[in-house]
Amino acid sequence: MTSDELIALLQLISETLAATIVIVAVSILLYNLARNTRDRVTRTSSLVLLCVIFVYVGDVFIALEPDKTYLDTWLRFQWVGIAFVPATLLHLSDALLATTGRPSRGRRRAVIRLAYVLSAALTWLAAFTDSVIVGPASPDLPHMKAGPVFPLYVAYLIAAAVLSIINVVRARQRCLTRYTRRRMTYLLSVFLTPAWGIFPYSLLGRLGSEQDIPLLVVINLANLVVMLMLIFMAYPLSFFGSERPDRVVKSQLVEFMLRGPFTGAAVLAVILFVPRASNVLGLDGDAIMPFFAVATVLFLQWSITLILPWLQRWLIYTEDQQKAQWIQRLSERLLTQADAAQLLESILAAICDNLRVPTAFVARVDSEGAQLVQVVGDLAPSSEALASPELSNIVAEGEQEDSAGLPRYGSIYLWRSYWLIPLRRTYQAENGPRSSLIGVLGIWARAPQPDLDPEERMILAALTRQAARVLEGVQQQSEVFVILEGLASQMEFMQQLRGQSRYGHVKALPEPDSSPISTPEFQNMVRDALRDYWGGPKLTESELLKLNVVWKEMEQNQERNPVRALRTVLAQAIENLRPEGERNLTTTEWILYNILEMRFLQGRKVRDVALRLAMSESDLYRKQRIAIEEVARQIEAMERQAIAERRRISGLNGGTSSFDNDSQPSL
Repeated sequence: MTSDELIALLQLISETLAATIVIVAVSILLYNLARNTRDRVTRTSSLVLLCVIFVYVGDVFIALEPDKTYLDTWLRFQWVGIAFVPATLLHLSDALLATTGRPSRGRRRAVIRLAYVLSAALTWLAAFTDSVIVGPASPDLPHMKAGPVFPLYVAYLIAAAVLSIINVVRARQRCLTRYTRRRMTYLLSVFLTPAWGIFPYSLLGRLGSEQDIPLLVVINLANLVVMLMLIFMAYPLSFFGSERPDRVVKSQLVEFMLRGPFTGAAVLAVILFVPRASNVLGLDGDAIMPFFAVATVLFLQWSITLILPWLQRWLIYTEDQQKAQWIQRLSERLLTQADAAQLLESILAAICDNLRVPTAFVARVDSEGAQLVQVVGDLAPSSEALASPELSNIVAEGEQEDSAGLPRYGSIYLWRSYWLIPLRRTYQAENGPRSSLIGVLGIWARAPQPDLDPEERMILAALTRQAARVLEGVQQQSEVFVILEGLASQMEFMQQLRGQSRYGHVKALPEPDSSPISTPEFQNMVRDALRDYWGGPKLTESELLKLNVVWKEMEQNQERNPVRALRTVLAQAIENLRPEGERNLTTTEWILYNILEMRFLQGRKVRDVALRLAMSESDLYRKQRIAIEEVARQIEAMERQAIAERRRISGLNGGTSSFDNDSQPSL
């Protein structure tokens, strides 16, 4: 291989590595911006990545051989990143030190501001003068020459690097746990990678001769190490600003790196190298390249989907994390209302097909009566029929023939135009297996008495058991949801503690007296909580869970579920608006209470409530807004009373109270 061929190969490798670094840096930058831009470490590390992107984007465009008119522009464009890297690294080191509980007392802040001013001055000099760089030189291998001010930049870079390392070392010493100390050690080992990776080595050599080869080798090695170190640097930085468990952070980072930078780099390699192949099975490299690129994307995504679970088990979900992984997969196995409706629809359709009947339905039976869950066909029973006393009597054991007051043939009751089959849930009691009624299966009666042949009886019995299991599954999972609903706010609080104390600096938690009623969004919080009164993220994740009156409710009633306590507070606020005397649906003084009680406590639809109260929907919405404002005022009054009572008890106990100790978690 001649010198020219070797230089061309090294240039191609340099172009590939430069473009790959751009892909990696942009990917990590987007990953940071998607997580938590409120965290200072996340913001400052994004600035460092932005500097790296500026430099390597310039390399990529220069490799595309722009017109000589713009070559000088792109070479100077790179200095936006080169000049600001020292300041951003110093800024990042200060953010790391501040995160561990050592904020600047003024001196570090002043040094950082001075560094940004100096970087801005160097950028201006490099862009508009020949003080820092002169050129371009050697058109075959475009580069710049060092100007008279370049040694000042080198000294500035070295000084910033030394100060940055000192700050990171101090931050590492302040880390309290072995995990945070180890991650800070990782970060310390690669912290200066952006600085020496983007350093303009071409200004130190004389290009245009055989010296190009060793210089290009050094540049390629530097680019390769920069790419690997940027990926390695993303690992410890991903834990800053995150309140999620470590296993979740690791899992998300691994998947993001594989599906983002890794896939992008592989496709880039295909795009750059395949066209340079003179012949692929008799086809031109440019012609076959798009097919190779698409095939690479599809193959890698398929491979990552297969490998990722194994990779997560090997790297993340070790033996002590098996339960967490099981809970993570729980969402894939949950039976939602929509899932249950689909299953029941399939079961009812199969019953109708096999028994040759036009309609079948499933109704859930509880203490409030029977409620239609799913129906197939146009002959469904009305809600009034389901509420009839004769059907409600099936809630009894139903073992005797006349227990429900309905004609019975085996396990089938005759009710109006339907055959009814009770759906039961079996459970183990102290005195043996027991069963309880959870629903009924209704089938359009094709004859006055059940006339099923043996095969139909067998099929119907199997489908009935399936329907009962679906209802039982929904009932059991609803009980799980109630438990998880109460744990949601507690888990959120624990994640906040994790994020606050991860690197040795525990921020002060909000004062107990700080209450959501002081925020301008309080009324909107009340509205959202009422809309999700019977379940939903706007209730389970509501800021109203921090109300003192909610924690007081939990303490007084020994309630361990804060969501239930909030629901009780909302109901009490509505009840406070109830007028005295007998309830009336039309009088003015009852309007607001009726709207609140029907819309939120009963969960009725707007149209139904408007019909019951004899008003238009627009009028209902207007009065509902007024009613919510009244509820917010009631909760505010209840909250102020709870705070006053708490302060009084705290004063009697010398500054502490059981309400403080038990209700509000503390460190």
